[in-house]
Amino acid sequence: MTTMKEIAKIAGVSLGTVSNVLNNTARVREPVRKRVLEAVHATGYQPSQLARSLRRDKSNMIGMIIPDITNPFFPSVVRGAEDVAFSNGYHLLLCNTDNDHSKELVHFKRLRAYLPAGLIVIPSNFSELTEQAESHRRMGTEVVCIDRLPRNWRGDSVTANNEEGSYNATRYLLQLGHTTLATITGPLHLSNALDRLNGFKRAMCEAKLHLAPGYVQETTFNEKGGYSKALILLRLNPRPTAIFAGNDMIAFGALLAIRESGLRCPQDISLMGFDDLDLAETTDPSLSSVSQSGYQLGATAAGLLVDRFKGDASPAKHIVLETSLKLRHSVAAPPQAFQRKPASKGRRGTMPALAGPRA
Repeated sequence: MTTMKEIAKIAGVSLGTVSNVLNNTARVREPVRKRVLEAVHATGYQPSQLARSLRRDKSNMIGMIIPDITNPFFPSVVRGAEDVAFSNGYHLLLCNTDNDHSKELVHFKRLRAYLPAGLIVIPSNFSELTEQAESHRRMGTEVVCIDRLPRNWRGDSVTANNEEGSYNATRYLLQLGHTTLATITGPLHLSNALDRLNGFKRAMCEAKLHLAPGYVQETTFNEKGGYSKALILLRLNPRPTAIFAGNDMIAFGALLAIRESGLRCPQDISLMGFDDLDLAETTDPSLSSVSQSGYQLGATAAGLLVDRFKGDASPAKHIVLETSLKLRHSVAAPPQAFQRKPASKGRRGTMPALAGPRA
């Protein structure tokens, strides 16, 4: 393998001159610079990124830790981060935790050896990252948490407006005439799952609908969890006429449970998801969902890091990205048997008392 000494010999210059040309650390006369670069191209010399990192105490690498590479939402987040990182001269190193906090801690420890310039972290289940993040910050590494936040996190963050998104989705179902609603949430120790539940509850409270405990089911953010919890909801009396799922993967599992129970969506039961995955357009029926941009989530986080690298020393930033409602064919007005009677005369302009599940 060609070394810098050999480049210096071929170009007829000192080792220091080769270093100055390759690292752009000092001005070099153009004829000399040209000779060095010609020697580099002729030999195919590749500088050692590890050696450069050791000299600078920091590499041009951004570490990214995600909880589940098999969840279709996360690849778009990674793509957004990678595009911004690459366009600014940084490389992305991806680590997957399988939602295991112990594995997450191993990744944090091993990443120190790479001297990353920054870290983008989507915390795992039961993640407590403050201590790990601080240890990286002491080494000069910037850290940003995205999508879900650990307790007491005070560093940079980028999230979707989860509560408002679920609130708007639930309001839409209520406006269609549904009064017996249920939700399947993600793990409620995760901030995004809790925010989505809070949005659902806020819309129900505003409609003066009581939410009995059985109509809130907690599970993991995957199809298996959505399937098993939907089966529980479908056995309730009264059966919900609409289900709001904490993410699209949960909704896909719920859709299978509805079908296997001999029910039709949306004729018998409406279904709404959260994330607006590409797969939502291909289900039968196509899935209505709260749309958040995973790509924008990752790109915004990487852009925030790049600003920090360039010297932005402002206080911690908490960026919240807005969501929108993507309506397809999985929601409709409730079945006639479950619809309320019209409001009596004399109460025009006010919402009548709504019937729903009672404790």
